[in-house]
Amino acid sequence: MAVAICPGTFDPVTNGHMDVIARASTIFDAVIVSILVNRDKRALFSTEERMEMLRIACGHLPNVSIEHFEGLLVDYVRRRGAHVVVRGLRVVSDFEYEMTLALMNRKLDPSIETMYIMASQENSFLSSSIVKEVATLGGDIRSLVPAQLADRIAAKCREGNIR
Repeated sequence: MAVAICPGTFDPVTNGHMDVIARASTIFDAVIVSILVNRDKRALFSTEERMEMLRIACGHLPNVSIEHFEGLLVDYVRRRGAHVVVRGLRVVSDFEYEMTLALMNRKLDPSIETMYIMASQENSFLSSSIVKEVATLGGDIRSLVPAQLADRIAAKCREGNIR
């Protein structure tokens, strides 16, 4: 069985994330969407909130599960019995950053491959940071995030309680 890990912070999940996850789910038997818990990074949504939102957003994808992890990605990938990390790419600067991570992961464990899925044109500008900024300033984010989560994300952004 081909298992892929799709790691990220997902703070919050966007339609860009969902595009990559959905496309990965057609390639792999199982996709584990894994929230990186980084205690040094300030998140707007708690790990539990992000997991719940991803479960809601991915509910229609039967081969996708949601988890979280701390520490090195390669250690987590090994523990889950996977050999592929799936990442989305939007722009050239993403590639430079992602290539560095992939090369380090390969140095740490040569058996782990990184696969990139290019963002769809309509999502190439989209990031969690942009979603939070637009929502914080009162803009409409319904076309940027999963529809069933838009109101929840907007309300949390207006509260502005970054963790």
